[in-house]
Amino acid sequence: MLDWHRWRRMSWRDIAIQVGLVAFVILIVVSAIRSAQVNLAALGLTAGFSFLERATGWSYSFSLIDRTIDDSYARTLWIGFLNSVFVGLISIVFATIVGFIIGTARDSRNIGLRSAATIYVQVFRNIPLILQIVFLYAILIHLPGPRQALNILEVAFMSNRGVMLPVMNVSLPTVGVMVIGVAALAFLSARLVAGTLRAFGVWLLLALAFVAATVYLVYPAEDGLWSVPELKGLRFRGGLTLSVELVAMILGIVIYGAAYIAEVVRGGLNEVPKGLNEAGESLGLGPFAVWFTIRVPMALRSIIPPLGNQWILIMKATTIGVAIGFSDLFYIVSTSITQSGQTLELVFILMASFLLINFTLAQFVNLLNKRLELKGYGG
Repeated sequence: MLDWHRWRRMSWRDIAIQVGLVAFVILIVVSAIRSAQVNLAALGLTAGFSFLERATGWSYSFSLIDRTIDDSYARTLWIGFLNSVFVGLISIVFATIVGFIIGTARDSRNIGLRSAATIYVQVFRNIPLILQIVFLYAILIHLPGPRQALNILEVAFMSNRGVMLPVMNVSLPTVGVMVIGVAALAFLSARLVAGTLRAFGVWLLLALAFVAATVYLVYPAEDGLWSVPELKGLRFRGGLTLSVELVAMILGIVIYGAAYIAEVVRGGLNEVPKGLNEAGESLGLGPFAVWFTIRVPMALRSIIPPLGNQWILIMKATTIGVAIGFSDLFYIVSTSITQSGQTLELVFILMASFLLINFTLAQFVNLLNKRLELKGYGG
Protein backbone atom coordinates (compact mmCIF):
# COMPACT_ATOMS: atom_id res chain seq x y z
CA MET A 1 0.00 0.00 0.00
CA LEU A 2 1.32 3.48 -0.98
CA ASP A 3 2.40 5.62 2.00
CA TRP A 4 1.05 9.04 0.98
CA HIS A 5 2.49 10.78 4.03
CA ARG A 6 5.94 9.46 3.30
CA TRP A 7 5.55 10.48 -0.38
CA ARG A 8 4.59 14.02 0.65
CA ARG A 9 7.53 14.24 3.04
CA MET A 10 9.88 13.06 0.30
CA SER A 11 8.34 15.58 -2.12
CA TRP A 12 8.83 18.53 0.22
CA ARG A 13 12.36 17.45 0.93
CA ASP A 14 13.11 17.26 -2.80
CA ILE A 15 11.62 20.71 -3.30
CA ALA A 16 13.73 22.09 -0.46
CA ILE A 17 16.87 20.58 -1.99
CA GLN A 18 16.07 22.08 -5.39
CA VAL A 19 15.37 25.51 -3.90
CA GLY A 20 18.59 25.37 -1.93
CA LEU A 21 20.55 24.37 -5.02
CA VAL A 22 19.09 27.21 -7.08
CA ALA A 23 19.80 29.69 -4.28
CA PHE A 24 23.39 28.43 -4.06
CA VAL A 25 23.90 28.86 -7.82
CA ILE A 26 22.41 32.36 -7.72
CA LEU A 27 24.71 33.25 -4.82
CA ILE A 28 27.76 32.06 -6.77
CA VAL A 29 26.74 34.01 -9.89
CA VAL A 30 26.06 37.20 -7.92
CA SER A 31 29.37 36.85 -6.08
CA ALA A 32 31.23 36.33 -9.35
CA ILE A 33 29.60 39.39 -10.92
CA ARG A 34 30.36 41.48 -7.83
CA SER A 35 33.96 40.29 -7.79
CA ALA A 36 34.34 41.10 -11.50
CA GLN A 37 32.97 44.60 -10.92
CA VAL A 38 35.44 45.22 -8.09
CA ASN A 39 38.36 43.95 -10.16
CA LEU A 40 37.37 46.02 -13.18
CA ALA A 41 37.03 49.12 -11.01
CA ALA A 42 40.51 48.49 -9.56
CA LEU A 43 41.89 48.35 -13.12
CA GLY A 44 40.07 51.54 -14.09
CA LEU A 45 37.70 49.74 -16.46
CA THR A 46 33.96 50.37 -16.63
CA ALA A 47 31.42 47.59 -17.02
CA GLY A 48 28.30 47.87 -19.17
CA PHE A 49 27.37 48.24 -22.80
CA SER A 50 27.83 52.00 -23.22
CA PHE A 51 31.01 51.30 -25.22
CA LEU A 52 28.83 50.10 -28.11
CA GLU A 53 28.20 53.74 -29.03
CA ARG A 54 31.90 54.57 -29.39
CA ALA A 55 33.70 54.53 -32.76
CA THR A 56 36.04 51.62 -33.34
CA GLY A 57 38.71 53.42 -35.39
CA TRP A 58 39.77 50.27 -37.26
CA SER A 59 38.79 48.47 -40.45
CA TYR A 60 38.62 44.86 -41.65
CA SER A 61 38.62 42.79 -44.82
CA PHE A 62 34.99 42.02 -45.70
CA SER A 63 31.52 43.44 -45.15
CA LEU A 64 28.12 42.91 -46.73
CA ILE A 65 27.14 46.53 -46.07
CA ASP A 66 28.98 49.85 -46.21
CA ARG A 67 31.56 50.39 -43.49
CA THR A 68 34.04 53.03 -42.31
CA ILE A 69 36.58 53.25 -39.51
CA ASP A 70 34.19 55.64 -37.76
CA ASP A 71 31.54 52.96 -37.30
CA SER A 72 30.41 52.32 -33.74
CA TYR A 73 31.10 49.03 -31.98
CA ALA A 74 27.40 48.21 -32.30
CA ARG A 75 27.43 48.55 -36.10
CA THR A 76 30.76 46.73 -36.38
CA LEU A 77 29.43 43.81 -34.34
CA TRP A 78 26.30 43.77 -36.49
CA ILE A 79 28.48 43.56 -39.60
CA GLY A 80 30.39 40.64 -38.07
CA PHE A 81 27.09 38.95 -37.25
CA LEU A 82 25.88 39.35 -40.85
CA ASN A 83 29.19 38.04 -42.20
CA SER A 84 28.99 34.91 -40.02
CA VAL A 85 25.39 34.21 -40.99
CA PHE A 86 26.18 34.81 -44.68
CA VAL A 87 29.17 32.45 -44.76
CA GLY A 88 27.32 29.88 -42.66
CA LEU A 89 24.22 29.79 -44.85
CA ILE A 90 26.19 29.75 -48.12
CA SER A 91 28.37 26.94 -46.78
CA ILE A 92 25.34 24.96 -45.56
CA VAL A 93 23.67 25.15 -48.97
CA PHE A 94 26.72 24.09 -50.99
CA ALA A 95 27.93 21.53 -48.44
CA THR A 96 24.49 19.91 -48.53
CA ILE A 97 24.48 19.78 -52.33
CA VAL A 98 28.01 18.38 -52.54
CA GLY A 99 27.30 16.03 -49.63
CA PHE A 100 24.26 14.57 -51.40
CA ILE A 101 26.33 14.01 -54.54
CA ILE A 102 29.20 12.36 -52.67
CA GLY A 103 26.82 10.37 -50.46
CA THR A 104 24.96 9.07 -53.50
CA ALA A 105 28.27 8.15 -55.12
CA ARG A 106 29.24 6.27 -51.95
CA ASP A 107 26.09 4.21 -52.41
CA SER A 108 26.68 3.67 -56.13
CA ARG A 109 27.08 0.28 -57.76
CA ASN A 110 30.00 1.64 -59.80
CA ILE A 111 33.20 0.57 -58.03
CA GLY A 112 35.29 3.46 -59.39
CA LEU A 113 32.74 6.10 -58.40
CA ARG A 114 32.24 4.53 -55.00
CA SER A 115 35.99 4.32 -54.38
CA ALA A 116 36.56 7.97 -55.35
CA ALA A 117 33.77 9.11 -53.03
CA THR A 118 35.18 6.97 -50.21
CA ILE A 119 38.64 8.50 -50.62
CA TYR A 120 37.12 12.00 -50.55
CA VAL A 121 35.27 11.29 -47.31
CA GLN A 122 38.21 9.62 -45.58
CA VAL A 123 40.69 12.36 -46.57
CA PHE A 124 38.72 15.53 -45.87
CA ARG A 125 36.88 14.22 -42.82
CA ASN A 126 40.11 13.33 -41.04
CA ILE A 127 42.07 16.56 -41.64
CA PRO A 128 41.24 19.36 -39.16
CA LEU A 129 39.18 22.11 -40.71
CA ILE A 130 41.55 24.87 -39.64
CA LEU A 131 44.42 23.17 -41.54
CA GLN A 132 42.30 22.89 -44.68
CA ILE A 133 41.31 26.56 -44.56
CA VAL A 134 44.87 27.74 -43.92
CA PHE A 135 46.09 25.52 -46.77
CA LEU A 136 43.48 26.90 -49.19
CA TYR A 137 44.26 30.46 -48.08
CA ALA A 138 47.98 29.88 -48.71
CA ILE A 139 47.20 28.65 -52.23
CA LEU A 140 44.93 31.59 -53.03
CA ILE A 141 47.33 34.31 -51.84
CA HIS A 142 50.06 32.79 -54.05
CA LEU A 143 48.00 33.05 -57.22
CA PRO A 144 49.24 35.49 -59.89
CA GLY A 145 48.49 39.21 -59.54
CA PRO A 146 45.60 40.96 -61.36
CA ARG A 147 47.61 41.46 -64.58
CA GLN A 148 48.30 37.72 -64.82
CA ALA A 149 44.98 36.63 -63.33
CA LEU A 150 43.63 33.21 -64.29
CA ASN A 151 40.99 33.72 -66.99
CA ILE A 152 37.81 31.66 -66.79
CA LEU A 153 35.80 31.89 -70.03
CA GLU A 154 36.61 35.62 -70.35
CA VAL A 155 34.00 36.52 -67.72
CA ALA A 156 35.55 35.42 -64.41
CA PHE A 157 39.07 35.84 -63.06
CA MET A 158 41.15 34.52 -60.16
CA SER A 159 44.12 36.34 -58.67
CA ASN A 160 45.77 36.91 -55.31
CA ARG A 161 43.22 39.68 -54.77
CA GLY A 162 40.30 37.27 -54.88
CA VAL A 163 37.78 35.90 -57.37
CA MET A 164 36.08 38.33 -59.75
CA LEU A 165 32.68 37.23 -61.09
CA PRO A 166 30.01 38.78 -63.34
CA VAL A 167 26.98 40.04 -61.46
CA MET A 168 23.51 41.22 -62.46
CA ASN A 169 22.80 44.96 -62.38
CA VAL A 170 19.90 44.68 -59.97
CA SER A 171 19.37 46.23 -56.59
CA LEU A 172 19.42 44.28 -53.33
CA PRO A 173 15.62 44.61 -52.82
CA THR A 174 15.09 43.17 -56.29
CA VAL A 175 17.30 40.22 -55.44
CA GLY A 176 15.23 39.70 -52.29
CA VAL A 177 12.00 39.70 -54.28
CA MET A 178 13.46 37.19 -56.72
CA VAL A 179 14.63 34.86 -53.94
CA ILE A 180 11.26 35.00 -52.18
CA GLY A 181 9.44 34.42 -55.46
CA VAL A 182 11.57 31.41 -56.38
CA ALA A 183 11.09 29.92 -52.90
CA ALA A 184 7.32 30.42 -53.09
CA LEU A 185 7.15 28.86 -56.55
CA ALA A 186 9.22 25.90 -55.40
CA PHE A 187 6.88 25.34 -52.47
CA LEU A 188 3.73 25.61 -54.62
CA SER A 189 5.04 23.33 -57.33
CA ALA A 190 6.10 20.73 -54.77
CA ARG A 191 2.61 20.85 -53.26
CA LEU A 192 0.96 20.47 -56.67
CA VAL A 193 3.06 17.67 -58.11
CA ALA A 194 4.84 16.20 -55.10
CA GLY A 195 6.40 12.82 -55.57
CA THR A 196 6.85 13.01 -59.34
CA LEU A 197 9.69 14.02 -61.62
CA ARG A 198 7.49 16.80 -62.99
CA ALA A 199 8.04 18.72 -59.74
CA PHE A 200 11.58 19.60 -60.75
CA GLY A 201 10.56 20.64 -64.26
CA VAL A 202 7.63 22.73 -63.08
CA TRP A 203 9.75 24.45 -60.44
CA LEU A 204 12.52 25.19 -62.92
CA LEU A 205 10.25 26.64 -65.60
CA LEU A 206 8.25 28.78 -63.18
CA ALA A 207 11.39 30.02 -61.44
CA LEU A 208 13.08 30.97 -64.72
CA ALA A 209 9.95 32.74 -65.93
CA PHE A 210 9.64 34.68 -62.68
CA VAL A 211 13.31 35.71 -62.67
CA ALA A 212 13.20 36.71 -66.34
CA ALA A 213 10.08 38.81 -65.84
CA THR A 214 11.46 40.52 -62.73
CA VAL A 215 14.81 41.32 -64.33
CA TYR A 216 13.15 42.60 -67.51
CA LEU A 217 10.95 44.98 -65.53
CA VAL A 218 13.49 46.42 -63.11
CA TYR A 219 17.07 46.29 -64.42
CA PRO A 220 18.65 49.55 -65.68
CA ALA A 221 18.89 49.08 -69.43
CA GLU A 222 21.50 51.84 -69.90
CA ASP A 223 24.01 49.96 -67.75
CA GLY A 224 23.33 46.56 -69.26
CA LEU A 225 21.96 43.51 -67.56
CA TRP A 226 25.34 42.16 -66.47
CA SER A 227 28.36 43.82 -64.93
CA VAL A 228 31.49 41.97 -66.06
CA PRO A 229 34.87 42.48 -64.33
CA GLU A 230 37.46 44.21 -66.50
CA LEU A 231 41.14 44.82 -65.80
CA LYS A 232 41.81 48.55 -65.59
CA GLY A 233 45.28 49.48 -64.43
CA LEU A 234 46.35 47.33 -61.49
CA ARG A 235 42.90 46.17 -60.44
CA PHE A 236 39.64 44.81 -61.77
CA ARG A 237 36.59 47.04 -61.97
CA GLY A 238 32.98 46.00 -62.33
CA GLY A 239 31.45 42.67 -61.47
CA LEU A 240 31.58 41.12 -58.03
CA THR A 241 34.85 40.61 -56.15
CA LEU A 242 35.06 37.85 -53.55
CA SER A 243 37.99 38.37 -51.19
CA VAL A 244 40.62 35.68 -50.71
CA GLU A 245 39.53 35.19 -47.10
CA LEU A 246 35.89 34.72 -48.07
CA VAL A 247 36.70 32.21 -50.82
CA ALA A 248 39.01 30.20 -48.54
CA MET A 249 36.38 30.12 -45.81
CA ILE A 250 33.54 28.95 -48.06
CA LEU A 251 35.65 26.37 -49.92
CA GLY A 252 37.15 24.96 -46.74
CA ILE A 253 33.88 24.66 -44.85
CA VAL A 254 32.02 23.23 -47.86
CA ILE A 255 34.65 20.58 -48.56
CA TYR A 256 34.89 19.61 -44.90
CA GLY A 257 31.16 19.71 -44.19
CA ALA A 258 30.28 17.79 -47.34
CA ALA A 259 32.42 14.85 -46.19
CA TYR A 260 30.30 14.48 -43.04
CA ILE A 261 27.00 15.11 -44.82
CA ALA A 262 27.92 12.46 -47.39
CA GLU A 263 28.06 9.84 -44.64
CA VAL A 264 24.68 11.00 -43.32
CA VAL A 265 23.19 10.70 -46.81
CA ARG A 266 24.76 7.29 -47.42
CA GLY A 267 23.35 6.00 -44.14
CA GLY A 268 19.89 7.32 -44.99
CA LEU A 269 19.91 5.79 -48.47
CA ASN A 270 20.99 2.42 -47.05
CA GLU A 271 17.96 2.38 -44.75
CA VAL A 272 15.51 2.46 -47.66
CA PRO A 273 14.14 -1.08 -48.15
CA LYS A 274 15.50 -2.75 -51.27
CA GLY A 275 12.00 -3.89 -52.11
CA LEU A 276 10.99 -0.31 -52.86
CA ASN A 277 13.88 0.09 -55.28
CA GLU A 278 12.99 -3.14 -57.03
CA ALA A 279 9.35 -2.06 -57.23
CA GLY A 280 10.35 1.16 -58.94
CA GLU A 281 12.60 -0.67 -61.40
CA SER A 282 9.79 -3.13 -62.16
CA LEU A 283 7.61 -0.16 -63.13
CA GLY A 284 10.19 0.86 -65.72
CA LEU A 285 11.80 3.70 -63.79
CA GLY A 286 15.43 4.43 -64.51
CA PRO A 287 18.16 4.72 -61.85
CA PHE A 288 17.75 8.51 -61.52
CA ALA A 289 13.96 8.26 -61.36
CA VAL A 290 14.18 5.61 -58.63
CA TRP A 291 16.69 7.76 -56.70
CA PHE A 292 14.67 10.97 -57.07
CA THR A 293 11.13 9.68 -56.54
CA ILE A 294 11.63 6.76 -54.15
CA ARG A 295 14.97 6.62 -52.38
CA VAL A 296 15.50 10.29 -51.50
CA PRO A 297 11.94 10.97 -50.25
CA MET A 298 12.08 7.88 -48.05
CA ALA A 299 15.64 8.50 -46.87
CA LEU A 300 14.96 12.12 -45.90
CA ARG A 301 13.05 10.99 -42.82
CA SER A 302 16.22 9.48 -41.38
CA ILE A 303 18.62 12.01 -42.95
CA ILE A 304 17.12 15.26 -41.63
CA PRO A 305 17.85 14.88 -37.87
CA PRO A 306 21.61 14.18 -38.22
CA LEU A 307 21.79 16.57 -41.16
CA GLY A 308 20.49 19.32 -38.89
CA ASN A 309 23.32 18.60 -36.48
CA GLN A 310 25.81 18.99 -39.30
CA TRP A 311 24.26 22.32 -40.29
CA ILE A 312 24.72 23.60 -36.75
CA LEU A 313 28.34 22.41 -36.73
CA ILE A 314 28.95 24.18 -40.03
CA MET A 315 27.56 27.41 -38.59
CA LYS A 316 29.87 27.05 -35.59
CA ALA A 317 32.80 26.43 -37.93
CA THR A 318 32.62 30.02 -39.18
CA THR A 319 34.54 31.04 -36.03
CA ILE A 320 37.69 29.53 -37.56
CA GLY A 321 37.87 32.52 -39.90
CA VAL A 322 39.93 34.33 -37.28
CA ALA A 323 42.90 32.15 -38.33
CA ILE A 324 43.08 33.84 -41.76
CA GLY A 325 41.77 37.27 -40.81
CA PHE A 326 38.22 36.86 -42.11
CA SER A 327 35.95 39.41 -40.45
CA ASP A 328 33.35 37.08 -38.98
CA LEU A 329 31.70 37.73 -35.63
CA PHE A 330 34.42 35.92 -33.67
CA TYR A 331 37.15 37.97 -35.35
CA ILE A 332 35.26 41.22 -34.74
CA VAL A 333 34.66 40.33 -31.08
CA SER A 334 38.31 39.35 -30.58
CA THR A 335 39.54 42.62 -32.04
CA SER A 336 36.95 44.59 -30.08
CA ILE A 337 38.13 42.99 -26.83
CA THR A 338 41.70 44.03 -27.60
CA GLN A 339 40.67 47.59 -28.46
CA SER A 340 38.03 48.24 -25.79
CA GLY A 341 38.87 45.87 -22.94
CA GLN A 342 35.16 45.01 -22.48
CA THR A 343 35.82 41.27 -22.32
CA LEU A 344 32.78 40.07 -20.39
CA GLU A 345 30.27 42.10 -22.38
CA LEU A 346 31.71 41.13 -25.75
CA VAL A 347 31.97 37.44 -24.88
CA PHE A 348 28.35 37.57 -23.73
CA ILE A 349 27.34 39.15 -27.06
CA LEU A 350 29.26 36.45 -28.93
CA MET A 351 27.62 33.60 -27.01
CA ALA A 352 24.14 35.14 -27.25
CA SER A 353 24.55 35.63 -31.02
CA PHE A 354 25.50 32.03 -31.71
CA LEU A 355 22.79 30.82 -29.35
CA LEU A 356 20.25 32.78 -31.39
CA ILE A 357 21.61 31.55 -34.73
CA ASN A 358 21.85 27.89 -33.80
CA PHE A 359 18.57 27.84 -31.87
CA THR A 360 16.80 29.28 -34.92
CA LEU A 361 18.48 26.71 -37.15
CA ALA A 362 17.53 23.90 -34.78
CA GLN A 363 13.90 25.02 -34.76
CA PHE A 364 13.88 25.04 -38.56
CA VAL A 365 15.27 21.49 -38.61
CA ASN A 366 12.64 20.36 -36.08
CA LEU A 367 9.89 21.91 -38.21
CA LEU A 368 11.26 20.24 -41.33
CA ASN A 369 11.51 16.90 -39.55
CA LYS A 370 7.93 17.27 -38.32
CA ARG A 371 6.68 17.92 -41.83
CA LEU A 372 8.39 14.77 -43.13
CA GLU A 373 6.96 12.46 -40.48
CA LEU A 374 4.81 9.62 -41.74
CA LYS A 375 1.28 10.03 -40.45
CA GLY A 376 0.19 7.27 -38.11
CA TYR A 377 3.69 6.41 -36.89
CA GLY A 378 5.17 7.18 -33.51
CA GLY A 379 1.93 6.90 -31.55
